[in-house]
Amino acid sequence: MKIATYNVNSINARLDNLLSWLKAAQPDIVLLQEIKSEYASFPFFELRAAGYDAKILGQKSYNGVAILSPHKIRVVAEGLPGFADDNARYLEADITINAQEYKVAAVYAPNGNPPYNNPDDTEKFAYKLRWMEAFYTHAAALLQTRKKVILGGDYNVILTDQDVYDPELFKNNALFRPEVRSRFRALLYQGWYDAYRLLSPDTVAYTYWDYAGAAFNADLGLRIDYLLLSPSAADALQTCVVDKTPRAAEKPSDHTALVATFKE
Repeated sequence: MKIATYNVNSINARLDNLLSWLKAAQPDIVLLQEIKSEYASFPFFELRAAGYDAKILGQKSYNGVAILSPHKIRVVAEGLPGFADDNARYLEADITINAQEYKVAAVYAPNGNPPYNNPDDTEKFAYKLRWMEAFYTHAAALLQTRKKVILGGDYNVILTDQDVYDPELFKNNALFRPEVRSRFRALLYQGWYDAYRLLSPDTVAYTYWDYAGAAFNADLGLRIDYLLLSPSAADALQTCVVDKTPRAAEKPSDHTALVATFKE
C-alpha cells in the first residue's frame, strides 16, 4: 500500500502537475492540503478520469483538505473533533485495501505567524497552539482504536535544527518556536511515529521550499510535512521518501510529496 501527503497549494492551479504525478506514482491514498477550493469548483471529474475518487473539506480561496483514492473512502470526521473553528483543516476517513482497513486523515495545521502588516499580533499564534492541543486530544483517542492510523499533512512545524536550512534565521518563526516544537514532540511521546525519521534518522531532507530566491535549486528548505503513524502502521512501514518530482515540474506547489509504502 502506498500513501502520500502533499500540500498542493491550490488544486486547480496545480491540476496538470498533480495528474501527471498521480499517473507516475500511482499512490493508493493521497492526503492533500491547501486545496483552496469549494465543492463546486473542485476537479472531481478530472480526478475520476484519472482513477481517483475524492472526498473534500473545502472553503473559498484558502485552506481546505482532501483525500484521494481509487478505493472506497468513508469519511468519519469533517473538521477536527472538539475544535469548533477548524477552518477546513482536518478530514478523517476509513479506507479498506485488500481486506486491510486504514484510518487516515489529511491534516493542515495553522501557520501561526502574524500578518505582515501587524507583526505584534499574537492571535494567529494563540490559535495555532489551541488547534495543536485539540489535535493532541483527538490523536490520543485514535491511538485507542489500535488500528493502522496514518495522519498525514502539513503540520507547519520545524521539529529540529536538522529540519531547516538555517535554524538561526527561523528562531523566532512560529513554525520553530519552542511552544510549537514541544507540542509536536508530545504527539511523538504519546505514541506516534514520524515515518520519515523512523527510516532515515540522520538524513537531511526537506518538503517545502519558498518560491523566492531560487530556494528549491539551492535546497534551502524546511521539513514541515509529516506522516505520523500509529504503532501498528509503523510496524508495517517499508519505505518513506521525499518525492521531489512535483516540485521540480512546471507550475509547482511550494511543497512536494512525502510518500510511504506499507506491507499489507
